[in-house]
Amino acid sequence: MSSISARQLRRSKTSSSSWGLYFTQIFSHFTLSFIKSYLIEAMRAEGMAFKLVLVLLLFSLPSNLSEDKNDVTIVIKSSAIEAEIDDSFVCATLDWWPHEKCNYNQCPWGNASVLNLDLNHSYLSKSIQAFSPLRIRVGGSLEDQVVYGVGSLESSCDPFTYVSGGLFGFSEGCLSTERWDELNHLFQKTGAIVTFGLNALYGRHQGRKGLWQGPWNSSNALDFMEYTVSKGYPVDSWEFGNELSGNGVSARVGARQYAKDLIVLKAIIDELYDKYRSKPLIVAPGGFFDNQQWYADLLEVSGAGVLNAMSHHVYNLGAGNDPHIVSRIMDPNYLSRFADTFRNVELTIQKHGPWSSAWVGEAGGAYNSGSRLVSNTFLNSFWYLDQLGMAATYNTKVYCRQTLIGGNYGLLDLETFIPNPDYYSALLWHRLMGKGVLSVDIGGSPYLRAYAHCRKQKPGISMLLINLSKSTGFVVTVRSDQKVLEQTVSQIKNEVSDGSERREEYHLSGKDGDYLSRTVLLNGNPLQLTEDGEIPELIPVLNAVNHPLSIAPLSIAFVVFPSFEADSCA
Repeated sequence: MSSISARQLRRSKTSSSSWGLYFTQIFSHFTLSFIKSYLIEAMRAEGMAFKLVLVLLLFSLPSNLSEDKNDVTIVIKSSAIEAEIDDSFVCATLDWWPHEKCNYNQCPWGNASVLNLDLNHSYLSKSIQAFSPLRIRVGGSLEDQVVYGVGSLESSCDPFTYVSGGLFGFSEGCLSTERWDELNHLFQKTGAIVTFGLNALYGRHQGRKGLWQGPWNSSNALDFMEYTVSKGYPVDSWEFGNELSGNGVSARVGARQYAKDLIVLKAIIDELYDKYRSKPLIVAPGGFFDNQQWYADLLEVSGAGVLNAMSHHVYNLGAGNDPHIVSRIMDPNYLSRFADTFRNVELTIQKHGPWSSAWVGEAGGAYNSGSRLVSNTFLNSFWYLDQLGMAATYNTKVYCRQTLIGGNYGLLDLETFIPNPDYYSALLWHRLMGKGVLSVDIGGSPYLRAYAHCRKQKPGISMLLINLSKSTGFVVTVRSDQKVLEQTVSQIKNEVSDGSERREEYHLSGKDGDYLSRTVLLNGNPLQLTEDGEIPELIPVLNAVNHPLSIAPLSIAFVVFPSFEADSCA
């Protein structure tokens, strides 16, 4: 392209003023597509300077000219709590996969394993500290091939190696006491709440069709837990096994034997923590809820007070290379299907083990390390936050994201440790959404998803709004089942707010309108680490409560109503 002289630029500025006025006048009479077509034809006919002005004008056209807007009313049932989550509901996993773990001609794990992760990276510790606290689950597929370098195994402690015929293609790997000390230094420095997954296959032998038989040999786990207690390391919960339940993945254990082994683990915990005010929880089985009877048997055979949390895994978007992941995330009917699983888990606990609670022990959306095209982008937050909201309505106490770092679905980038969009989604949820879950009635389009909670540790309520539509925005009116909180748009036009009552709005969108962007905008501003590597402030926009609440297409909003009177949240 030839250069443009200063005179030409001055001429273009002059012409831009008159042409801009002309286009402003016709905006109200023509569609956006017609205007853009007109501009393109004009560019073909005019000179270079005029083309430059038209290009700038073309890309500055308001996007809302092509945006449909629907009015939606949301009624929040504030008189009673529908469900309840833990304060540490948001959780993230540190996995065992070594750098040799590869899928679809890519190896996205690098040095993110529990055994080789750079625990001294400042971004890692600052990202954990920002949650104050974050629950971290140590576990994953290789959990049942981990031995602990204590007692008789202290002298020979080797990492995982690729082995043909091994479970998931790998040998056993060893966690040394030195590495466990380093991990706990990170946990204590950042205030993390720790859930640790124990090897539940140790001592068993492999039978037919992937069924492992015989009782669990607890000797190595006992040595490791004794060492942990002796060092004063605070483990909040011990998880037992990974994906050995029901039909299993690479291995499975019968429900009755699994339950008997949980009783053994319970006895070990009772003895080791005998002098402690509170004892660690037992979490199991950390598998797919593909056989309801298996889970029912686990609860009934283990008995009251043994299994504190019944955990299951969520990978409902398909394989990491599935070409339909994007369309599934944008399909409200597809997302809603998983509600049946949450409901069945809740009902199974209510009927067979009411002393227990539901956890999502691991959730990555797309299995086999996630999707390299989607899992680390803004679009994934639509799936992730919808999962958090949906799980919470069915009394899921904890939801562990796969992963904190590692694979394509890490909350942090594998190489740089810089937060991906889902990190900020998780952080906003953690800071704004309280324990009490409120029932929500929403009419109109299924593309607008809504969840409401008591506000986190403050008066009022917090809402999560997810707009899955590419072209339709929503003007939302929020009401209480007992009292009108916001007024309709027609009423607003006739009244003037004194601005004394305001709501907080946190609008999330993809950079440059790209839902596959790896940069997320908060109220139009990119969320990036500060020059000192600190997590940026998450600053809301304040609006009067009787002003229209607008949700743009393909965007997410957390909205806080500090003055919302919800008796159940008091």
